[in-house]
Amino acid sequence: MALTSEQVGRIAHLARLQLPNDEQQRVTDSLNTILSLIDQLQAVDTSGIAPMAHPVDATQALRVDAVTEPNRRDDYQAIAPAVADGCYLVPRVVE
Repeated sequence: MALTSEQVGRIAHLARLQLPNDEQQRVTDSLNTILSLIDQLQAVDTSGIAPMAHPVDATQALRVDAVTEPNRRDDYQAIAPAVADGCYLVPRVVE
């Protein structure tokens, strides 16, 4: 399927795009190139190929789930103004 220059001008008008006459032929050629690539893709026989959920079938490399920092909760709560049962106490704001 190929587009004519008039069709591209009408599409540009409907899309409310200002397309100068000197650029209209360049845009027409670019769109026709894209449409020819789509025609080539549609011509490929894919009857024996199962659809994929994602084009890249790779597993994500995950790092080892290991503790790298020491537990310093007691150090931080030692300098807190108010602590109870391992929780920070704050003044009540809402009655």
